[in-house]
Amino acid sequence: MSNRHTQTFTAGPEHIDELGHVNNAVWVDWIQQIATAHWSAVAAPEHQAQYVWVVTRHEIDYRGNIGLGESVTAETFIPEGPTGARFDRRVDFRGADGKVLVSARTTWAIIDRAAGRIVRVPKEVAEPFRPFGNEG
Repeated sequence: MSNRHTQTFTAGPEHIDELGHVNNAVWVDWIQQIATAHWSAVAAPEHQAQYVWVVTRHEIDYRGNIGLGESVTAETFIPEGPTGARFDRRVDFRGADGKVLVSARTTWAIIDRAAGRIVRVPKEVAEPFRPFGNEG
């Protein structure tokens, strides 16, 4: 089983800034979109109903960019198991040549919807995202 999830994003006019390439805020939005899609694709429906994730930290390295009409392929995975209420997530955006243009490590905390508070990541919630990046 692979815990990696991919998605393609194409720069539209609404994504382009005054420098003629994708605005940094758009990359953050795309990080959120792929993270949410990964959770929706992998997590059990009952876990999706019970928990919601919030970002506590973004660390982003910008090595390149794309312009109007160009696409990137994003890949996300969970590099290590959870620590308490938090998971780190890695997202790499690759251009048509396969080179990483933008790389992010984000930290997400899990919230129990009913209680409205952060809780420790249950083992059964983490399990479908194995193998973690450091497990091979």
